[in-house]
Amino acid sequence: MIHAIERGAPAGRKRIEWKLITNLPVTTRRQAVEKLDWYALRWKIEVFHKILKSGCKAEDSMLRTADRLANLIAVFCVVSWRIFWLTMVHRATPRLPAEIGLTPPEMERLDQLVKDTVKTSTAEPLTRYIIKLAQLGGYLARANDPPPGNTVIWRGLRRLIDIQLGFELAKNCG
Repeated sequence: MIHAIERGAPAGRKRIEWKLITNLPVTTRRQAVEKLDWYALRWKIEVFHKILKSGCKAEDSMLRTADRLANLIAVFCVVSWRIFWLTMVHRATPRLPAEIGLTPPEMERLDQLVKDTVKTSTAEPLTRYIIKLAQLGGYLARANDPPPGNTVIWRGLRRLIDIQLGFELAKNCG
C-alpha cells in the first residue's frame, strides 16, 4: 500500500491524498514515487479512451471479423492520439508553430471557414488555429472561456476533415 499526501497545497483547495494498493514491489521511496507517477498518468489514459470511445465511436462499428476491427481500432488510435496530443500540446506550449499539429491545407481551410476574433487575431499561431478548430466543434471562444477541450477539438477536426474532403472532391471534378 502506498499512502501519499501532497505537501503545501495551493490556497483554496484541499491537498491531494492518494491511497494506492499495488501488487508491485515497493521497498524504497523511489519505487513509491515511480508508482505514484504511473498513477498520475491514469487520467490521461482515461481521456484517451474517452476520445476513442465517444469521439471515434469505436464501439459502434459493425465489423464482422477481428482483423477488420483491429485495423479500424488502429486507425482510431492514431486519430484519438492526434486529438489528445493537439489539446495537450496547446495547453503546455501554446507558442509552438501551428504546423506542429496542422497541415497547411487544414490551416487554409480554417482561415476560410472561421473568421478571426479579437481573441484569435492576437493569439500565438498554434493557439489561433486550435481555437478556430474548436470553434468548428462548438467552442464559443469567449474572453473568459477555458482553453478548448478534447470534445470540441474532435468535433471540429471531424467537421474540418469532412469539409476538406468535399473541397478536394470539388476541386478534382472540374
